[in-house]
Amino acid sequence: MAEKKIYVLDTNVLLHDPTAIFNFKGVTVGIPALVLEELDNFKGEGTGRGRNTREIIRLLDALRMRGSLSDGVKLENEGVVKVLFLREPIPQTPFKLDVKDNEIILTALGARADGYEVIFVSKDLNARVKADALGIPTEDYFREHISEDTFYKGWTTIQVPSIQLKREFPEELVALAKEGLNLNQFILVESQHNPHNYQVFRYLGNGRFKHVQEPNFQWPLKARNPQQLMALDLLFDNSVQLVTLFGPAGTGKTFLALLAGLHKVLVEDEYEKLLISRPVVPLGRDIGYLPGTVEEKLHSWMLPIYDNMEFIVHSSQMKHQLGLVDHEQQMRKKKFKEKREQRGLLPMEDLIKHNKLSLEAITYMRGRSIPYQYIFIDEVQNLTPHEVKTLVSRVGEGSKIVLSGDPYQIDSPYLDFSSNGLIVTGDKFKNQRISGAVYLETTERSELSKLAGELL
Repeated sequence: MAEKKIYVLDTNVLLHDPTAIFNFKGVTVGIPALVLEELDNFKGEGTGRGRNTREIIRLLDALRMRGSLSDGVKLENEGVVKVLFLREPIPQTPFKLDVKDNEIILTALGARADGYEVIFVSKDLNARVKADALGIPTEDYFREHISEDTFYKGWTTIQVPSIQLKREFPEELVALAKEGLNLNQFILVESQHNPHNYQVFRYLGNGRFKHVQEPNFQWPLKARNPQQLMALDLLFDNSVQLVTLFGPAGTGKTFLALLAGLHKVLVEDEYEKLLISRPVVPLGRDIGYLPGTVEEKLHSWMLPIYDNMEFIVHSSQMKHQLGLVDHEQQMRKKKFKEKREQRGLLPMEDLIKHNKLSLEAITYMRGRSIPYQYIFIDEVQNLTPHEVKTLVSRVGEGSKIVLSGDPYQIDSPYLDFSSNGLIVTGDKFKNQRISGAVYLETTERSELSKLAGELL
């Protein structure tokens, strides 16, 4: 009979969350010796994976000062952390012994032979399948897990008789507030017979609501659907310091965040600078391996930002400002550029030159405190909750941070809809006075884009 339970952690669990060893209360946490060898390969990286590796090594070193890791070190939560070694003789299995993942699984198998009730914890689906084939119970690692069916959208919908929409505040809002709403949660109030006839309200707490309308900004752009209107309301509200925007591709997340950021920096002068960053996940390594300056390295990964900036600049012009052809056209373009600069909407390169815009790698944001800036982090679905915590904790006095991403398009092999930093952050910060979230569900791209999202 098994003496006690032990959770054997795969390398990817520690890379995902370096504090994982503290999240198993009252049981033993086993770290195979080969996991320590694998961590050694990542500790020099400048990526989030490298930072997490260095953090778990520091934590293990601190535990080593309190006792022997081979015998087990007791934690404050009544758990024990222990380094496990491959047991001799090595049991016969159908899997190759020279594969590192298999050796880790065999270490777990050896722990079972030593009398433990073993649970193998890994974010690698195939490793879990292999362990299960050997009769070892397996689990994915979920410190933060938000169901795809119950995640926080930031808004809810009610239907009312159309006569109610003519009132300043429909009666149904009062009853809804008594049932329970989160601070800064939106209510989409639709007519019972015409969903295109609607009003949007934001709950401010203590039974109070704000009637949400288009923000007053200079450029001829506006929300195309109720969720975009909700997003703009949060983005233009300086008291909301953390905004989380998420939804499928083409819903306007990046566009809206940039539009609000440019207006806040250039027109309203609420922030000193617009800081933009995106994770460089597909490379799988630090951008330092690429040739050129930091700006040149980042350029390819910032192309979606350039595209949206160009659209904002283009949309801000009046129809008559671009001319016909040849010399006349060039003169009209020159006049348009001069007028555009007078209105405060400079080309992207000029904004960087005038220190109103900076494009930065997430790699170099750790350890900073960023005051009086509008911070926009795109593609956050590719970050872990631990990495998002690191970013949000960088926000200094007078700054605002906007997180956006598509939780249905995740490039990281160990994240999914339920465990990525974007969804978890939106859920954890609900009902906070200084934060708000909006799930955008309507695609506003071309008909072809819409069909691609539905059919492919």
